Amino acid sequence: MRIIKLLFLGIVLCSLFSSCGINSNFMLKTPRDFVFDSIPLVPKTDYEIAPNDLISFRLYANDGFKVIDLAAGTSADGNGPANRNVSLGGGFINYLVRTDSIARLPILGEFKIAGLTKLEAEMNLEKAYSKYYVNPYVQIQIGNQRVFIFRGNGADAQVIKLDRNNTTLLEAIAKAGGIPARGRAKRVKLIRVVNGVQEIYRIDLSTIGSGLQYINMIMQANDIVYVEPVPEISRGILQEVAPIVSLVSSAFLIYLTLSNIQ
Repeated sequence: MRIIKLLFLGIVLCSLFSSCGINSNFMLKTPRDFVFDSIPLVPKTDYEIAPNDLISFRLYANDGFKVIDLAAGTSADGNGPANRNVSLGGGFINYLVRTDSIARLPILGEFKIAGLTKLEAEMNLEKAYSKYYVNPYVQIQIGNQRVFIFRGNGADAQVIKLDRNNTTLLEAIAKAGGIPARGRAKRVKLIRVVNGVQEIYRIDLSTIGSGLQYINMIMQANDIVYVEPVPEISRGILQEVAPIVSLVSSAFLIYLTLSNIQ
């Protein structure tokens, strides 16, 4: 009887010491008294160009009548050196938005573009190029945008490319596979950099009443969406203790066998 008590005590102690590893893959934990940032009453309705984005654009003159090839310094209608209009006339050239919000563009040089929506950037470029061309018209494409989705724990992480400029929160979560069985739809964290400051929002998507106002939030580059998982303490303890129980049981059987032999 004394041996059985010691065995039970050993299992309890092992479970207590091993419990520190249970659910250890949980990320971005916040204390109970953590104060989340307030979500803007008027959320962004358009994607804003961000550092590390790749922008490309076509420049037209005369309200779109001529395509200007900025790489060759010609117009794509054939006026200028022959066979040199191979860049913007037939495709796009990519320009990296630096971490200081500036992109180095043809003719204009350094041009601040981060923080602008696609429409705002097009209008600003048209205004800037109006010094060199008559009635310029600009079309912009934005690439390299991505967000990070964690659907409950680190093993479910996905990097989602924003194929559209106005990808919503619900669409991004759906692309990642939705909210899993262990995910808490009531506790979704959105981490976003706003004006150089990192803000953390808590969003409740569990009901229409609370979640409907947030599902159409426009995702911004480098957003982090973390769906808080439901802890599985009992299952974790069993997984941690099972090898120890097996080892102790084997030792106990060996002890009984040796005692019978004696």
